[in-house]
Amino acid sequence: MNEYQKGKGQEPNRKSEGPETALRSLAHHPAEAGPMQLRLRTTMAEEGSGCPVPRLPWASIQRVALPLFILAGVIAVVYCLSCQRPAQPRPLESPGWDMAELQLNHTGRRRDGRLRWLGDPALGRSFLHGLELDNGQLRVRRSGIYRLHIQVTLANCSSSPWATTRHRATLTVGICSPAAHSISLLRLNFHEGCVVTSQRLTPLAQGDTLCTNLTLPLLPSPNADETFFGVQWVHP
Repeated sequence: MNEYQKGKGQEPNRKSEGPETALRSLAHHPAEAGPMQLRLRTTMAEEGSGCPVPRLPWASIQRVALPLFILAGVIAVVYCLSCQRPAQPRPLESPGWDMAELQLNHTGRRRDGRLRWLGDPALGRSFLHGLELDNGQLRVRRSGIYRLHIQVTLANCSSSPWATTRHRATLTVGICSPAAHSISLLRLNFHEGCVVTSQRLTPLAQGDTLCTNLTLPLLPSPNADETFFGVQWVHP
């Protein structure tokens, strides 16, 4: 009876035992540990470690990672397409950018041997692009290799008074300015004919002025189909 009362009197004390007392009891009697005691041991171990186990917010990570993954895929596709696209050839500088086709500026009696030219679409097939005229003489604005062509037809060529003069008449094309570049580029003789025509390639520097001269007192035909002068840039 005393043992029963003693044991019975100890039940309230066991219920009032704290977690630490229960763990000590489990340590001395591990065989008596049940599910509740094991859960208590785990809880105490987590509380005693002082390092909370982080839980990853998978939903937040997915919300951030999914758009980044899609964006990376789009960038990869665009990059692959750009690599497969054939390289566009670099536009070459047009060889006909600087060119001129001039017709004679005929104003009557000639005072010197120099021929003067006009370049204007309003005159017909005449034009001036990338070059300039200075007192009827063609000036180059860009250095390079140019193709020159010229044709001059004498006016009233069939009349007898011009027969002797025509025999020794010449047409010359050359650089007349600046003086340091002065040189003859073309020299054509009429001989017994009434027309001279020629062309050639020649290097010209920026600022070079081309002059054409016809032996006096011969007159060139003002007809644009018979007398014309042109240049075209073909290479740097």
